[in-house]
Amino acid sequence: ETRPIPEPGPNEVLLRMHSVGICGSDVHYWQHGRIGDFVVKDPMVLGHEASGTVVKVGSGVTHLKPGDRVAIEPGVPREMDEFCKTGRYNLSPTIFFCATPPDDGNLCRYYKHSASYCYKLPDNVTFEEGALIEPLSVGIHACKRAGVTLGCKVFVSGSGPIGLVNVIVAKMMGAAAVVVTDLSASRLQKAKEVGADFTVQVKNETPQEVASKVEGVLGCMPDITVECTGVQACIQAGIYATRSGGTLVLVGLGPEMVTVPIVNAAVREVDIRGIFRYCNTWPVAIALLASKQINVKPLVTHRFPLEKALEAFETTKRGEGVKVMLKCDPTDQSP
Repeated sequence: ETRPIPEPGPNEVLLRMHSVGICGSDVHYWQHGRIGDFVVKDPMVLGHEASGTVVKVGSGVTHLKPGDRVAIEPGVPREMDEFCKTGRYNLSPTIFFCATPPDDGNLCRYYKHSASYCYKLPDNVTFEEGALIEPLSVGIHACKRAGVTLGCKVFVSGSGPIGLVNVIVAKMMGAAAVVVTDLSASRLQKAKEVGADFTVQVKNETPQEVASKVEGVLGCMPDITVECTGVQACIQAGIYATRSGGTLVLVGLGPEMVTVPIVNAAVREVDIRGIFRYCNTWPVAIALLASKQINVKPLVTHRFPLEKALEAFETTKRGEGVKVMLKCDPTDQSP
């Protein structure tokens, strides 16, 4: 709050922030000061799921003007390298990313960002929906990498925010049936609300037993598994569950080293794919939200003003609700 309002560069815009969602990674940096090789060494602003209003544009910006409502894509390539040239800029090793050390995030009143990575919101898309495009993008990218298509059967492991957006996107892309597993009954109920066809509450089952239960409710082994927890036992269950010739996509991040039944996957030609964030998803997400093809509003369960950010983070840390949203603009009176 004591930092001066930044001045946008030629290709940047200055934004008055509106809605910022709290992600598990934000809480992890707050609690542990690092995620893998990304270590917090200096004070850092958190937040990367965001929307706001343009208040000033740089001299080279022509597609945005003051007053425009925008959603912010947090990852901005710093150079036109081989990954950018092939359309996979998310893999660029020098990418700027909000709230990934040492880059500041946008949980603040005013924030400047590359204009090319700010996307104008249609009038019928709210600021909160704009902020939810970031987690939604993970679902879009994961389901595209998985090859979700008409009539396929999908198993989503984990019913947190990322599991839920994968349910939403998989159904929109034509999945005939989606089954979700989780430890929490309340989170599985939310999965039902957003479109899951079946849910399985996991207790003390072995990975093989979880896989068998998934097959039982679907009536067959799933074509695609989207693993959203990063837990070793869940990855194992994902391999056992996926049909031969199918695809397992690893979305959740857990320990650096995990033990998995790799021979089982190999001899059954189960493709294992990773994803890293997303790319080229904001225009797709905005089009889907504007056309009402998907509904992400049920994901937001808690709202706090910026002044109560600590309370909001504590709520997320306790695992309450699904998505906690912070409101950064004290003048806004919308519900």
